[in-house]
Amino acid sequence: MGRAGRAAVPHARHRRGAGRLLRGPRAGRSLAPARPELLGRRGSTSQGSRDERGADRGARAPGLRPARAGDGGADVPAAHLRAWAAPGPLHLRGVPHDGRRRLRRRTPRGATGRIGRRLRSRPLRAQGPRARSVAAERRRRHAGRPCPVGYARQRCALPPRGGRVAHADSSRPGPAPAAPLSGRRTYRLVLAYDGTGFHGWQSQPDVPTVQGAVVQAARRLFAGDVRVTGASRTDAGVHALGQVVALTAESSRPAVTVLAALNAHLPREVRVVLAADADAGFDARRSARGKRYAYLIDNGPVPAPLLLRYAWHVPGRLDLAGMRASLAALPGSHDFSAFCAAPGREADPVCQLRAVHVRRRKSLVAIVISADRFLHHMVRNVVGTAVDVARGARPPQWLSEVLASRDRARAGPTAPAHGLTLLRVMY
Repeated sequence: MGRAGRAAVPHARHRRGAGRLLRGPRAGRSLAPARPELLGRRGSTSQGSRDERGADRGARAPGLRPARAGDGGADVPAAHLRAWAAPGPLHLRGVPHDGRRRLRRRTPRGATGRIGRRLRSRPLRAQGPRARSVAAERRRRHAGRPCPVGYARQRCALPPRGGRVAHADSSRPGPAPAAPLSGRRTYRLVLAYDGTGFHGWQSQPDVPTVQGAVVQAARRLFAGDVRVTGASRTDAGVHALGQVVALTAESSRPAVTVLAALNAHLPREVRVVLAADADAGFDARRSARGKRYAYLIDNGPVPAPLLLRYAWHVPGRLDLAGMRASLAALPGSHDFSAFCAAPGREADPVCQLRAVHVRRRKSLVAIVISADRFLHHMVRNVVGTAVDVARGARPPQWLSEVLASRDRARAGPTAPAHGLTLLRVMY
């Protein structure tokens, strides 16, 4: 073998010379062709080396395709290969698919919902807007309502029939009409505020209040009469994360601009977190179907500096099992005159308390109470009475006796206002 005019081919067992082209694959080595060297870019063995390279280097006999791994290092005749064509792109619902990308697995239906349900406590899920007593009415009243604007995204109400979008039908009621471009307009706002420096929600002369701050900010934006109504008249020092406010004024501004403009004029302790156009006849206070409050107790041996404004420091051991046993008598419809700050002040002292939950995370204890309505200082008086039971000063059945007596003098002390926070208002 070899080209004409060249020396004889050395033996194939030698490491040098043209004879190495005849050697078979060595045991223990990969059959894939060697990669080019980083320096000098050494060519493949099929091109020869040094003096063996000629003008036909790299040439291939007709009808052969290059060798591949598993071919033993030799070219394969094309006639021995079966016809093969590269697969074309996939077409899914009219959208071409890139063949170089892998298909992603679809999340099973309902998987995300199951994850969310595991993250929330089952009793808490049954007491909010999904409670049987308020869910049907809430779905009927919220159908077709536009989504609120704000940094806290909420799920909009879906149309009936399990969320499936049906074709337009004149027999079915359509979405709520769009708000007028000008004239008297009502906005539905959700406020969050730190009540430490305010004398409650209700406007009072010569003292800072949350309602007064909202009215002053609204008068800088709108001309004419401005009306601000809150769902809950929180006491001095009480905080809120979900206070609902109805703002009525002569305006042509969309809700998204009202949210940003009000926050520009409000103090730092008060923020508008959601804004939307309210339905006709919406009243933030009278349209509410329930409220939820949370009271925080700092049970550490030393007061936590970051909780001084938001939790009541109660040192010492607290028997949470006894507290839960005493609070178990409250759910249901009862006369809560024993926990009202001024008995006889309310025309109807009967409230339907939907749920009471006690949660502990390290030294922080949270008491969450949901009801259709609350009396004056009702949550704080219930918490103060329950803390007496947890300290061991009273037996667990004492709280039910106080509830039945309707006597405020028999109940425990009133818990401080700074530990109470309005979580949400349900409609």
